[in-house]
Amino acid sequence: MSTYNSNLNPIAKHLRKSMTKEEKHLWYDFLKNYKYKFRRQYIIDNYIADFFCSAANLVIELDGSQHYQPDVMVKDQVRTEVIEQFGYTVLRFPNNLINNKFHDVCVYIDFYVRSHLTEKFLPQD
Repeated sequence: MSTYNSNLNPIAKHLRKSMTKEEKHLWYDFLKNYKYKFRRQYIIDNYIADFFCSAANLVIELDGSQHYQPDVMVKDQVRTEVIEQFGYTVLRFPNNLINNKFHDVCVYIDFYVRSHLTEKFLPQD
């Protein structure tokens, strides 16, 4: 289980209210009513993940163009490594994929979640 920095609560709440266009699209048009629950702006350690699914131990990050600057790429790598230490997988999608290949992104997320369900979410025989 991850540590929880409650000092990030106001920031996470603000981020939920001011999602990017791509975050809104993924949330309202797919994740909000997905079979397995996703949370928005979920606090993990000292980071706020864009989306989190406990059923698959999955973090989804949407990356705008600023994420491809060398200094930001280094910070994102550190962030990913910290999050992965808690047993979570981080999937990153550039905003242009959300805008141009939305269906493909949704199919990939669905495939990933269904093939990585944690034990308590597996179908019972």
